[in-house]
Amino acid sequence: MKTQQVILRTSILAAVELGVFCFVGFDGALCAAGAKALGVSDTTASAGEQATVNTHGIMLVEAGGAIAIGAEVETGAGGRAVVLDDGVSNGIALDASSAAGDVIRIIRGI
Repeated sequence: MKTQQVILRTSILAAVELGVFCFVGFDGALCAAGAKALGVSDTTASAGEQATVNTHGIMLVEAGGAIAIGAEVETGAGGRAVVLDDGVSNGIALDASSAAGDVIRIIRGI
């Protein structure tokens, strides 16, 4: 079982329905591909509800594809973590992912 060690958590008004373990933007929507994320959703939230977002520490995120341990990640489609390409880093993978939909740990804020 993978665990989280969250150092800092905040809430934001969800602009859209948010699933658990996805990157959330500063506007309360799913983070745009390649953009800087506020953090990772910790629970599901409907539009108009307060969403819990983990901003610093070790947290779980859904992968958008294969990711190696130690790889920097950015936001991909659907708020999923993908290997850093030409976007902004949103953390470092602490677990490997073999396929989209895997849940991995990342570390942010170091």
